[in-house]
Amino acid sequence: MFNKILLATDGSENAAQALEYAKGLAKCHRAKVFVVYVFPKVPDFLGEPSYSNALSKNIARGEEIIADLLHKLQEAGLEVKSEILEGPPADAILRVADVRQCDLIVMGNRGHGQVSSLLVGSVSHKVIAHAKVPVLIARSVEEESAA
Repeated sequence: MFNKILLATDGSENAAQALEYAKGLAKCHRAKVFVVYVFPKVPDFLGEPSYSNALSKNIARGEEIIADLLHKLQEAGLEVKSEILEGPPADAILRVADVRQCDLIVMGNRGHGQVSSLLVGSVSHKVIAHAKVPVLIARSVEEESAA
């Protein structure tokens, strides 16, 4: 049923829970997993060297998060590909799902940090609204036990 699963991550606790769902489903269906980390566009007006520093930090954070997930997924015997992208997160997730012909998108319901908490899952809402494939939204264990 699922041949290609897109796992969108930002390194948050919700994304960690999404990893567990994606890993379990990929093992059951022998699916390939595409891990995607998207960071917001770095403003051009920052100028050099601030622009380059901010871009480098975002890429390094993405590489760190992706490396951890790749290790966990490969350790489970799964075939994995990864991408680090810059831009609006929901748009990038939808684009990758379309280009890679994914059958399922798995992601957390909210992102990392205070600003993301204020947005209360705006990325996941946009992905749900515009995805051409099913979307599985994972909540953190803390949220599940509080519900």
